[in-house]
Amino acid sequence: MPLALSTLGLPGLALPAAVRLAADSGWDGLELRCAQGESVHPAMTPAERRTAAATLAAAGIAPIALAGYIGVAAPGDDRPVLAELRASLRLAADLGCPAVRVFPHGGDGPAAEADHRAVRRLTAVAEEARRLGVRVLVETHDSHRAGRDVARLLDGVPPDAAGALWDLLHTWLAGETPAATRAALVGRLGHVQVKDVAGPDDLTPLPLGAGRLPIADCLRLLPPDCWVCWEYEAPWHPSAAPLPPLLAQGARSLRSWLSFDGRPSR
Repeated sequence: MPLALSTLGLPGLALPAAVRLAADSGWDGLELRCAQGESVHPAMTPAERRTAAATLAAAGIAPIALAGYIGVAAPGDDRPVLAELRASLRLAADLGCPAVRVFPHGGDGPAAEADHRAVRRLTAVAEEARRLGVRVLVETHDSHRAGRDVARLLDGVPPDAAGALWDLLHTWLAGETPAATRAALVGRLGHVQVKDVAGPDDLTPLPLGAGRLPIADCLRLLPPDCWVCWEYEAPWHPSAAPLPPLLAQGARSLRSWLSFDGRPSR
């Protein structure tokens, strides 16, 4: 099972350094945080995009997704959301990413209205997503924290254009078991984000295995070709330990759980 690292845990680090760190620590891919101030951002020039893609390819590190912050179900005008979606799809294609991560951000109104906004917007970009070979992945997050919520949102959207990103923390906070999440997202799952925390009242990121999240239970439910990504939310928790010294052990921990389950580790 291939392992990826989210660059969220390495804020501000230049892409060549992040690539070297991932490769040296036993990771196969990167989920690329896309934001101003990062080495991957919406305003990258064509030359910067080519350089980034070449850097990843030369190291053999796969870019598994562009992790943006678009709220696909957010209240308001469709036009700015669609413009951001289309720009993100093009950037992902230029970098060789097969997916763009988005959030629901459905707001406090009726869930059916939020779902309808998301379906309308995802359907509007579906043909461009297919043409570019990039899939939009809606993360289990905020207004749609459980797998069943994201599955409901995605109902009616072509599965080749849009799918789900399973964030284990948020489904756990929603009280959904890994088995229930997998059942809800079967056929729509893109990749899985794992992490660890002490509990619902303390979300400071911990080394994998040091907290309460059911990581091993999640892993044993996944198909062998599913990407597993460690998202270490360092920017939101200044007291968290630095990520780089934890990376090698994190990769070993994930592979040991996979091996213990009887699956071949990579």
